Amino acid sequence: MKLLILNGPNLNLLGVREPEIYGNGTYADLCKLIEAHAAAIGAEIEIRQTNHEGVLVDWIQEARGKFDGIVLNPAAYTHTSVALLDAVLAAGVPTVEVHLSDPDRREPFRRVSYVRPACVACVKGRGPEGYLEAMNLLKLKIDS
Repeated sequence: MKLLILNGPNLNLLGVREPEIYGNGTYADLCKLIEAHAAAIGAEIEIRQTNHEGVLVDWIQEARGKFDGIVLNPAAYTHTSVALLDAVLAAGVPTVEVHLSDPDRREPFRRVSYVRPACVACVKGRGPEGYLEAMNLLKLKIDS
């Protein structure tokens, strides 16, 4: 099983940006956690982060035929990007939307996800562990 782990804007600032919401762990800590879990479940992974919407769109499109699943934290683009929705739909790769915080418990504008209708599941509000849950959900879907 080959998974693409995609992270959107400002996730490179984990540990610095709003630790009361996102915790004190760094982006490097998150990557180490994901890598350890991938090894434990026998998954091959690539982890990427960008602050640019078009780069995320390109990566999602490129996943077709190369990856079995995508774990996508679109971050702020969750609430604004029809382009990411269209990319996930066009790629046809099972995708799980993931968020460190729970957008439904935050500002009203964060409660809208343009990406979610194209995803097989959404994991939110579980901190870094949410990525592991998303990987597990994809493994179940791919193995079935």
